[in-house]
Amino acid sequence: MSKLQVILTADVAGQGRKGEIVSVSEGYARNFLLKNNKGIIATAEELKKIENKKIKDAKKAEEDKKKSIEIKSLLESKKLVINGKTGDNGKLFGAITNKEVSAEIKKEFGLDIDRKKIECTIKSLGEHKAIVKLHTEVKAEVLVVVKG
Repeated sequence: MSKLQVILTADVAGQGRKGEIVSVSEGYARNFLLKNNKGIIATAEELKKIENKKIKDAKKAEEDKKKSIEIKSLLESKKLVINGKTGDNGKLFGAITNKEVSAEIKKEFGLDIDRKKIECTIKSLGEHKAIVKLHTEVKAEVLVVVKG
């Protein structure tokens, strides 16, 4: 039984993840992986393409991180002021949600940040911190001032 080197183009249970090079039997490669577009034969040309893609992806990841750091310094440079509805005793009705913080960031900085990337639980007046996840390694702490 001869073995073939195959580059997986999709995750394959029991074999490996997308982008990995695996050694499989010729029959399995021809009858399953190649036929179902789950792999390509590992030629020198294909290996070079994968290497170039990895380099390109690494550069893009680095640029994304740099951009996230710039956005972080911008977000941390100002306080966000949000007006909340209060009762007679000065307590906030409900809470300030990540949706409201996201809208305020859009209004103040012109940045579209998904509300799911904002962590905050603001239930009172005053200064609070909201954490904005910009990148896997970059988080910004935005100062939110809630006024009545």
